Amino acid sequence: MDGDMADKSDITADFKQLKVQKLSREGSLSVHVADQLEALIVNGGIGVGEKLPTENGLCDVFGVSRTVIREAITHLKSLGLVETRRGVGTTVLRSTSVEAMPAKRISPTTVEDILHVLELRLNLEPAAAALAAERHDEEDEHTLVEKHAAFIEARAAKSQARVEDYEFHYAIAAATKNPFFKMFYEQLSQGVIPRAKLMSIEINTAATDKYLARVEEEHTYILEAILARDPEAAREMMYQHLNRARTMYAKYQEA
Repeated sequence: MDGDMADKSDITADFKQLKVQKLSREGSLSVHVADQLEALIVNGGIGVGEKLPTENGLCDVFGVSRTVIREAITHLKSLGLVETRRGVGTTVLRSTSVEAMPAKRISPTTVEDILHVLELRLNLEPAAAALAAERHDEEDEHTLVEKHAAFIEARAAKSQARVEDYEFHYAIAAATKNPFFKMFYEQLSQGVIPRAKLMSIEINTAATDKYLARVEEEHTYILEAILARDPEAAREMMYQHLNRARTMYAKYQEA
C-alpha cells in the first residue's frame, strides 16, 4: 500500500514539472483545466499509456475542487483521449481527439434551430439547476433519481433516449418550485432535446452511443450536485453539459 501511495505521489510530483497554471481566471474552471490537460496530451507532455495524477493530486496541482476535475476528465473522455478505470486511475489512450458526433450530417436550417434552442437553454437551465439544488424536496429527489435511472436504462437498450433526456431536465425545472421554468419546458416539449430534431437517416448509431455515454455521465454530475444542495456546482455542471452540446453542434455549422 505504501508503495502505491508513493507511486501516486511521484505521478503528481512529475506532473507539477509540466508547469500547469493554477486557475484564477474568470469563466468555467473545468474548461480551463480540460484545455490545459488536452494541450499536454496533444503536445506529448503526457505520453500515451501514462497515467494522470489522482483526483486529489489534480485538485492540488490546479487549485480547484474535485467537481471541476471530474468535469474536465469527462471532457477528455468524450474526446477519446483518456479512460478511467476503477482501481487503476485515468490513463492516456491517444494523443489526437476523436469527438463523438451523433449525426453524419445535418441540414443548415436544422443546425441553426438546434443552436438557437441551446442558446436559450444556456441562459435558463444553469439557473434552474442552482434553484433545484436549493429548493428540491423529497419527492423531487425521488423523481430526479428515477428519471436519471430511466435514461441509463434507455441508453443501455440502445435507444436515442430522447424522452428520458427531456424528462430528466423537466424534473429539474419542476424542482425549482417556479412554475414558469416548468412552463418553459412544457411549451418546447421534446423539441428542446437537440437530437429530437434529427431525422433517422442522419443518425450515426455508433457515435451516438458514445455521445449518450457522455450525456449520461454529465447528467450524473448534475444530479449529484443538486442532491448535495450545492447550487454553484449544479449551475456549473448544467452549463458545461449544455455548452458542450452547443460547441459540438456548432461544428456541423462550420463544416
